[in-house]
Amino acid sequence: MRIKLDEVDIKILEILQRDGRITNARLAAQVGLSAPPMLERVKKLERMGVIKAFRAILDAQSLGRDFFVYVAVNVTVSQLSKVDEFETRIQALPEVMECYHIAGDIDFLLKVNVADHEAYKRFVVKDLSRIQGINRIHSWVVLNTVKQESNLLLDGIVETKSA
Repeated sequence: MRIKLDEVDIKILEILQRDGRITNARLAAQVGLSAPPMLERVKKLERMGVIKAFRAILDAQSLGRDFFVYVAVNVTVSQLSKVDEFETRIQALPEVMECYHIAGDIDFLLKVNVADHEAYKRFVVKDLSRIQGINRIHSWVVLNTVKQESNLLLDGIVETKSA
């Protein structure tokens, strides 16, 4: 179900996506509200699940963790009952940053982060390939990150709240 947001909510979300550490007072000033109603609006957006979390975004290269691999996984048609098990096993693997069950030529697309090529080899051999129902694994090593964005576009989602 799509949540109805007004223009003030959208402005709050746009600012918080750019700067999650902004103080409540500065956020209130930028939106044109006083601090108490601003804090209540942010808390309401959190309760509604619109704001999922606040976190630091780390620089993988400066930490020596910039070896990323996109992995396409196909499950055997006769093993489709294993999809739930696959999803559970994938959630338990810390190397898997993202996992999408998708439509098309592949069944799952994973974003994997490991230290290096050898660590990826160990991940595939010891963890990924041991999950029952996997038919095929294709990997693409990221050579360079050209664009990386986590902000959602909020244009055109304002709806007036009905009384």
